[in-house]
Amino acid sequence: MKKLLLFVVALFTISFAQAQGGIKLGLKAGGNLSNITGDDTEDSKNKFGFHVGGFVDFGVSDMVSIRPEVLYSMKGATGEGDGDSDMSLNLNYIDVPIMARINADKLFFEFGPTISFLVKSEAEMGDLSVDFKDYTNTVDFGYAAGLGYNISDNIGLGLRYNGGLSKVFKDNEDADFGDVRNSVFQLSLSFSLGGR
Repeated sequence: MKKLLLFVVALFTISFAQAQGGIKLGLKAGGNLSNITGDDTEDSKNKFGFHVGGFVDFGVSDMVSIRPEVLYSMKGATGEGDGDSDMSLNLNYIDVPIMARINADKLFFEFGPTISFLVKSEAEMGDLSVDFKDYTNTVDFGYAAGLGYNISDNIGLGLRYNGGLSKVFKDNEDADFGDVRNSVFQLSLSFSLGGR
């Protein structure tokens, strides 16, 4: 009975160690090139921002993993205002993408759904800024797809596109902003701990 108990304990220990070996924790950060698409957005221009956050990578196999992330991400667009002042729409979110990743040697491909929670919405023109949160939807559903290169076992470089499926602005009696959606390209550097 003692030998059987020791065997079972050893088996659970080995299984737990293998499961832990399939998990990576990490940090990532990079730049955003964002804009808005949809109704009356022809004159909008790209806006630069950044994103930063962390992830957990669950290895399903040597080729496939699932990677939930939590990122602070700056989105929005710029445009021409009255006079010499440019306008800027600043939309900051907490993004939660859940990416399926396919690893092909050093290259990787990824795709999955995203959900974003609004942190800040404001319009700026010169020194004037107006809070737009009352006119902006607090949750944004979308999708993401990208590719990248694993420089080493712990460092990766990725390019991703995030497209919004939800309207940025609420349907409002006071102002009709139409069907406007987020559109963001992200270039990221990631660093992971642990590994398979």
